[in-house]
Amino acid sequence: MRLGLLLAALLASAPMQCQGEPDFDKRREETPAEALYGLAEQFKAQGNPSAQRETLEYLVARYPNSRFAEMARTDLAKGP
Repeated sequence: MRLGLLLAALLASAPMQCQGEPDFDKRREETPAEALYGLAEQFKAQGNPSAQRETLEYLVARYPNSRFAEMARTDLAKGP
């Protein structure tokens, strides 16, 4: 009986996990969409607009709900 009460007390005082939205700045790994957007930026810096456009189009097609897809759509709308 005491063990049950102790367990209940410990569970009640344990911190809750996933209470809020994730902080994207504290992630340890980048998402595939983030990596693709970074690759597109590299192509842009290298003066390769066709590779940049293809990468952004693939990002939008493959990860349409990503925040990076929205950035890619904006970049695609701007043109070269």
